[in-house]
Amino acid sequence: MAKMNKDTLQKAIENLQIQDLYARNVNAQCSDGFDPKYSNLDGCIIQSKHLVTKSETIQNDDGDLLFRVFVEVGVKWVKEESEDADMLALIESEFVAEYLLKAEIGPECLDEFALNNVSYHVWPYWRELLSAQCERMRLPRILLPMTQIAQNQDDLKSNPK
Repeated sequence: MAKMNKDTLQKAIENLQIQDLYARNVNAQCSDGFDPKYSNLDGCIIQSKHLVTKSETIQNDDGDLLFRVFVEVGVKWVKEESEDADMLALIESEFVAEYLLKAEIGPECLDEFALNNVSYHVWPYWRELLSAQCERMRLPRILLPMTQIAQNQDDLKSNPK
């Protein structure tokens, strides 16, 4: 695991200002024959996903530079722990966090920010979406921790345009 560079991260924090955060897509489904309201979920395993999938720098119509980070999160209920386990239910979403780039900074700063800071902004929105969707689908309530950083924090490299 690569060590976080606090100076690089601080430079990004000082030069990025959050502009928007939204769910780009949401997928929620139960498998055929599974009804969470009337099914026993004892022994069921919950698998989770939290990945920063990409980042990009774009220019908006006003000429401002925006740094956009895409984060995929999800929870899946399966019968057993395995790659080909039968999925019972799934709730997942892709969030986009957009930041105004107040000054140009290097890709190493943007990478550090995307992998170590963006999840703090996305996480409360994911917690709310998951909680509400579990209730709507009559799935068991899942209480996520207050914060979490991406599982792939060492893997992403920014892709400036």
